[in-house]
Amino acid sequence: MGAQREIAVEQEPVVIPDFTVKDLLGVIPAHCHERSALKASKYIVMDVLAITAIYSTATLADSYVNPESLSLPHPLLYPFARFAVWALYGFGTGLFATGLWVIAHECGHQAFSESKFINNSVGWVLHSALGVPYHSWRITHGQHHAATGHMTKDQVFVPPTRSQLGLNAFDSEQENLLGSRVTEEVSKELWEALGDSPIGAMIGSATYLLGGWPAYLITNASGQRYPNGSNHFNPTAVMFKEREWWQIILSDLGIILWIGGVISSIYVYGIANVFTLYLVPYLWVNHWLVLITFLQHTDPLLPHYRAPEHTFPRGALATLDRNLLGDLGSFAGRIGALATHGISETHICHHVASKIPHYNAWEAGDHLKRKLEAAGIRTEGAPAGWSEVYRVFKECKFVEDEGDVVFFKNARGLAKARPVYNTDSPSDSGIELEK
Repeated sequence: MGAQREIAVEQEPVVIPDFTVKDLLGVIPAHCHERSALKASKYIVMDVLAITAIYSTATLADSYVNPESLSLPHPLLYPFARFAVWALYGFGTGLFATGLWVIAHECGHQAFSESKFINNSVGWVLHSALGVPYHSWRITHGQHHAATGHMTKDQVFVPPTRSQLGLNAFDSEQENLLGSRVTEEVSKELWEALGDSPIGAMIGSATYLLGGWPAYLITNASGQRYPNGSNHFNPTAVMFKEREWWQIILSDLGIILWIGGVISSIYVYGIANVFTLYLVPYLWVNHWLVLITFLQHTDPLLPHYRAPEHTFPRGALATLDRNLLGDLGSFAGRIGALATHGISETHICHHVASKIPHYNAWEAGDHLKRKLEAAGIRTEGAPAGWSEVYRVFKECKFVEDEGDVVFFKNARGLAKARPVYNTDSPSDSGIELEK
């Protein structure tokens, strides 16, 4: 029997950083760490004014969608036009409401002000109004920051392993651990088990964007595999310490008040009005939250680590900055960054120093990127949008159960990246090393 035919891929080398925390923080100017409740509050006002303006514009436009004010070629176009007006309202309001979500998230990092009481009070109000259990999520999100990219300690976007997906065991004679080659037979087996059809990827991506956030809160979907009952509403869940019990209860109270407010609004204003004015933007907020965070931490060129190789700096740098809506052009990219306070565009800086407020993260991030890029570390990903979610969803299927530095493999069993270390790199002295 002849040798089996193989599929091979040329992999991109990805530098595994060896910086210390001091190395990274040392390039950030001291004033970037300054926090101001007054300055941060201005952004809340900005978001509220933007949402108010969007609502006023939609209401005005809706008043003109009638035969007396607007001539359309067919009567059925009037309800369609009204639908378009309020659909745009939902999109725009959801985008700027995501900005409010980002500010609440900064409160959880104590980046809103110097006062812990102000931070937690503002964060609880804003997050509760958006259906988020403030302290519960703040706690697990802090654990995510402490162990980003860690295969057994990170709290969200943890890659599934080969064994967790029930795939056939790794066979070193038919494939290599790094994923640069695989036999056609094994590749076919993986393809049949995982699937990678365009329609399947589209449905999977859409389901992820629409249901990913509540699924994470309720079942810890995409996070660590904890015992049943481990969710963000259970004060005895394994993610929380006993001393945090009352904080979880306070978070639950916020959600109870939120649900009560939604139900009361439906009773007073009707389901149609509440759905159009609040629930649609709320769904957009959930959508943007998942899209942004998924793309920050998921890419075939991002490493994940097991305990022997994980350090805080490596985890903090296992993310990408992306321009939200940048795939729609530079103007849309500026709107996306403005509305969401640069949470997608300055995420590496946010992981290195999470107490830096968003309005200082741009400058701090620029200093940080210059250092990282000089070391050969990739900092920019493709613009964040639906097409990028689709691409990443198709390319990031699983990681191996073995190896301390792992990269995603696709449905063919191939990986786009391989790790390299400083010792693997040529000298920067200007002298060519011998081959």
